[in-house]
Amino acid sequence: MRSAALFRPVLRARFALLALILTLVIAPGCQRGPAPVDRAALAEEVKTEFLHAWQGYKAHAWGHDELLPLSAGYRDWHSVSLLMTPVDAYDTMLLMGLTAEAAEAKKLILDSLDFDHDITVKNFEITIRTLGGLLSAYQLDGDPRFLALAQELGDRLLPVFNSPTGMPYTFVNLKTGAVSGPVSNPAEIGTLLLEFGTLSKLTGQKRYYNKAKIALVQLFNRRSDLGLVGTTINVETGEWGDTSSHISGMIDSYYEYLFKGWKLFGDGDCKLMFDSSMVAVNRYLADEVEGCLWYGRADMNSGARGLRLFGSLDAFMPGLLIYAGDRSRAEKLQDSCYRLWMLHGIEPEMLDYGKMEVTAANYELRPENIESAWYLHRFTGEDKYLAMGRDYFVSLRTHCRTEHGYAALASVITKEKKDSQESFFLTETLKYLYLLFAPVEIDLDQTVFNTEAHPLKRTWPPDPVY
Repeated sequence: MRSAALFRPVLRARFALLALILTLVIAPGCQRGPAPVDRAALAEEVKTEFLHAWQGYKAHAWGHDELLPLSAGYRDWHSVSLLMTPVDAYDTMLLMGLTAEAAEAKKLILDSLDFDHDITVKNFEITIRTLGGLLSAYQLDGDPRFLALAQELGDRLLPVFNSPTGMPYTFVNLKTGAVSGPVSNPAEIGTLLLEFGTLSKLTGQKRYYNKAKIALVQLFNRRSDLGLVGTTINVETGEWGDTSSHISGMIDSYYEYLFKGWKLFGDGDCKLMFDSSMVAVNRYLADEVEGCLWYGRADMNSGARGLRLFGSLDAFMPGLLIYAGDRSRAEKLQDSCYRLWMLHGIEPEMLDYGKMEVTAANYELRPENIESAWYLHRFTGEDKYLAMGRDYFVSLRTHCRTEHGYAALASVITKEKKDSQESFFLTETLKYLYLLFAPVEIDLDQTVFNTEAHPLKRTWPPDPVY
């Protein structure tokens, strides 16, 4: 026999070559090539993971808002449950064809969901999750009881708009109508029109659309001379507090709803406000570093550059850009979003993209990066976005799956889990993964997804109610 020592140089060379190949394949960067993807198999795998998360909820949190996936317990947002997970997840079940699970969720909702409680809720969260979920359930299922619940909830939320400016307060008591929280932000003020507008269209009652539209316009009218909005604003005085402008949390979905308000309702004002806003956003917030496109921060009044921060919530922007027809920016930004995700094998909450250093290491099971990959594939047809989605799914399953469901991460660096599975994981994250791989046809000229991924379909003439 030949000595094993003779093979060592050859083996070392082969391992070095293999390591180089792996580095080129998986190293984070701004570009990624296409890779073959078995879409049908992946769609079924996503559905299996949805069932895993749902069964964990059924076993350990039934009738409550959310599953605690590590302790096998539950969390309610208030003193009583508003069934966040089943309301949020119902339309995902229908899109996935999970009829048995949808039937049990529907029974729970219609038998148990009750808004007549002395609890103070956050208008924004209840609107996008619960009101949006009920409206989508009605449109997909047809049961008028879903619409009746949606209208009752809409009526209980309306007092938030009774501010001197017409912009909504942050909180409202569902029983008494008492409002609180005068300091709000563009996202929570401007992310209401799709839900309240759809409620108007489906009930014939204009008041819901009108209130949300006035709030949106009042906010837009307070933009700076540069066309930017800040982070916080007082809805009683109309004065800005934090003047930092960005596309991250507290502002993000304001831009989304300007465009989608035009798509869903044919509201030309929304299109004009969106177009004007994007000119300012692309001028003052878009930022290229070493050939990669990001969106950072700037002062709304001076345009002076601020921190170079971009995070998981910001990753909605490529999807919005491609939806609005800006393919070049959308593709470049999605490459950066992929880099954000792959830097540590799963995306952090916030990154300093100038230094490529994580500044907030948690991952909350957020969907926005996956959502944008779906939109990019939907509009370009390029397989690279399927490959991105596969990478996102594999890393989610590797790092976040637990015995009872899926857990958020305290750190994407250490991969330490935390005891949280928010309802949006089932309605957004897994839904967008499924839509990316499954042969589900969604006409995006007729159907708009709200910021919680609830599909709302235009079944009315495209003329706004205002």
